[in-house]
Amino acid sequence: MSRKISLNVPAQISVHHASEEEYSVFVQAYATCAKHRTILLRKRRYFVQRYPDLRSWFAAPLAERVGRLYGEDAPSVFSLVSYQARTYLLFLALCGYAPLDWEWLIAVPALVTEKMLNSSLFACQMKTLQEEAVQLGYQPDPARQSLGWTVSRLLLHLGTPRIETITEAHIESFMEALERFQERSDVALFFGSREQYTKQLYRRSLIRFQMLRTVLYHRGQIHIKLQGNTPRKSFSRPILKPRMETVITNYLAVHQAAPQSTLQNHKTALYQFGSWVVQVHPEIETFAELTREHLMEYAEALCTMPCKKTLQPFAVTTRYKRLSFLSVFFHNVASWGWNDVPAHPLLSHGDLPKLPQRIPRYIPEDELERLMAAIRSLQCPYQRAALLIARWSGARREEIQRLAIDCLDSYPEQTPRSRIPAGKTIRERLIPMTPEAAEAIRLLQLHYRQGRGLRDRQTGVETSYLFMHRGKLFSLGYLFEEALEKACSSAGLLTSDGKPTVTPHRFRHTVGTQLAQRGARLRTIQKILGHESAAMSMVYISLTDEEVRQDYQAVLGPGAIIAGPGAQLVRSGELAANEVAWLKSNFFKTELELGHCLRLPQEGPCECDLYLTCAKFITAPEYAPRLRQRRKREIELVEDAVNRGWQREVERHQSTIRRLEQLLTDLREPVDGPEATD
Repeated sequence: MSRKISLNVPAQISVHHASEEEYSVFVQAYATCAKHRTILLRKRRYFVQRYPDLRSWFAAPLAERVGRLYGEDAPSVFSLVSYQARTYLLFLALCGYAPLDWEWLIAVPALVTEKMLNSSLFACQMKTLQEEAVQLGYQPDPARQSLGWTVSRLLLHLGTPRIETITEAHIESFMEALERFQERSDVALFFGSREQYTKQLYRRSLIRFQMLRTVLYHRGQIHIKLQGNTPRKSFSRPILKPRMETVITNYLAVHQAAPQSTLQNHKTALYQFGSWVVQVHPEIETFAELTREHLMEYAEALCTMPCKKTLQPFAVTTRYKRLSFLSVFFHNVASWGWNDVPAHPLLSHGDLPKLPQRIPRYIPEDELERLMAAIRSLQCPYQRAALLIARWSGARREEIQRLAIDCLDSYPEQTPRSRIPAGKTIRERLIPMTPEAAEAIRLLQLHYRQGRGLRDRQTGVETSYLFMHRGKLFSLGYLFEEALEKACSSAGLLTSDGKPTVTPHRFRHTVGTQLAQRGARLRTIQKILGHESAAMSMVYISLTDEEVRQDYQAVLGPGAIIAGPGAQLVRSGELAANEVAWLKSNFFKTELELGHCLRLPQEGPCECDLYLTCAKFITAPEYAPRLRQRRKREIELVEDAVNRGWQREVERHQSTIRRLEQLLTDLREPVDGPEATD
């Protein structure tokens, strides 16, 4: 009975045996011992006798073709003929007679090809590839082993010894085959268990292929966006109603040009909502059947839904983002006039959860000093530079990661400055850089290895980055989270459960706060931090904790010197407990502004300075320069009123002068002294 031919090898590819004479020529060059040559030729004859039609070998079960198995219940050698013919099979593949399938190449993890490949013209190409890997920063031995494993199997599958024939599609095909192999019911026959396969081969293969991709990219052979060494995670898409699925697919296609993170957030929000509709309201077939009440019900359900990562209910910021994306979705599809969607938006901005307005979490001076000492002691120059730049520039993590190799120059007076790449605000900016951070950048420039740049995810321009190693960008986790964990541990800035108390973004808040404390203009803060609006920078202009403390102590603290009609009430302690509590929680500096009076002379003097005699008015010594400045202004106004013959105005201004002098006396301040200049 003839064996049914399967598709382990594509039907359009012709596979056939090589002649014994041709194989003998190869064996003469491959084997140095006459006895070894005889054995190799004999094994080929046995294999040809067992499989005269080579396609019948490809159609056989994988266990039979592999020959030697590793499962506990399987014999060590399942098919001696196939196992002993491996050298002949490799020869057939490299010569183009029978390209080998992915399953066989995966199931034989200890396949020895180095000697065979070195005996061909392939050796020169492989040596060049390894040298290119070393130039990118890889160590020689790991480069030789990883590239040897991946390249040899790719070429055995392609049926050619030419490395330049490898494309990204071939690499992707091999990686997909590695993923499929995990689902085979007989995977334990070849690796002992599914877990062993994942640990020993699958994860290692991802790292090996990442190295190959990087090297081929920098030689210009493939054109891809280089990723990290982590295993690929597939998006577990929930099952939705078909017409809902169509709308979501079309909507995501419209937003393909959006940043990847934004697109992923859209996808998560839409599929989570669609899954909820299917589970809670299975009778609904399209988005057009949804009402505002459904959206309100979903918003309420979000309050109790657990996060898959923490198993805790979603935070208010997460709920805000999910509902915000849904609001934008329904607004857009309604305005576009799509089918199977509501005719009008179902959510408005007022339906979104109210977000707490938090003040910037800057790093206190004592903690900052200890932390910076630990950062300067970090061994890795890339981690050290990333945190130093964050400390002195206030740039965002992604902006620092994407700094170009030529990001540093100087102002005309030689002060260093850095070009921060287009980030969240989609615009570049130039900011000053301290000598310490500039020196860290120059050190990385000396470490830079020439290679092909990477296509920037924001601008699309091929860019040579400062934070590159082995042809790829360092991850944000390595540059910031891991580095801060080391620095905080060394500085003693850990929580009770061993986590760092400082996050990378707190450096940004620290820069903004210190700029505001030291008198920087609003425009300067906005420029350095890259804020889109002045309102974002105004947060840092607000009173600092220290300023609030000083004002509070000046009025309510021990030994405070105060003046004004309300001073006696404060000194005597006659304030009720609730009034004291109000003062403690609401005591902020305010400015009493003056204007211009348009009253006619016959109307009598204006009473716009009533606050000077108000029972609630209190002032402190630090306001003495302003009181003197106001007294000087009142004297000038008296002279002007005398010249104009306005006697009532003379009386009013003289009364104000006397009141100001009394306040200065109560504050134990001289009437003649320094005046405010603002």
